[in-house]
Amino acid sequence: MLTVSEFSRRELIELAGLDPDKLVVIRGGVHERFRPTADHERVAHKLGLSRPYVLTVATDDRRKNLSVLTHTARRLRTLGVELIWAGDTRPYITRARSIESVRALGYVDEEDLAGLYRGALAFVLPSRYEGLGLPCLEAMACGTPVVAANRAALPETCGDAALLVDPDDADAVAEAVMRATGDEALRLRLREAGLRRAGERTWQRAAQEVDAVLSSLVDR
Repeated sequence: MLTVSEFSRRELIELAGLDPDKLVVIRGGVHERFRPTADHERVAHKLGLSRPYVLTVATDDRRKNLSVLTHTARRLRTLGVELIWAGDTRPYITRARSIESVRALGYVDEEDLAGLYRGALAFVLPSRYEGLGLPCLEAMACGTPVVAANRAALPETCGDAALLVDPDDADAVAEAVMRATGDEALRLRLREAGLRRAGERTWQRAAQEVDAVLSSLVDR
């Protein structure tokens, strides 16, 4: 059986009682459209983005913990920076609480996501539960500094290429975002580390790993 992270593998072993020897981790990849040269200007014009912004990408689901970003949005607004939320806003099993001071774009076309990431001052994902956290890698691939929760698979996915914070501490989340947008030395470090991290996560590599697993089964 294949799964997308060591975190998910542990959950399958501990909660579902699956055999550890039959579980293989193959992490998802980042599409080549996500790159530092993505066309931000076209996307900004299409979506009406005229001010600097910080971005979050998530579905309308309580586990994404988006309501914690209200405090962040208010602090950013004093600096003339918007907090933008891109993602499906249809209600899921546990709908997110209202997020004040955040501009919701709703669903954004795949072809526009890279430019949206590219133009952001920073990307933030305060989710309490992620099996992988692919949006963090997509943001990194576009050269955007990342702030992420220190929960579930996100530390494993982000490594040292993001600022990791307690997602239940609104002040800590806001402070990390402010640092990621205002500290130029930190921004440069996160950008370079993020590009390296995302560069290790390609779909070609994932396909090769799947092929290796299937080949070993055939050989048996």
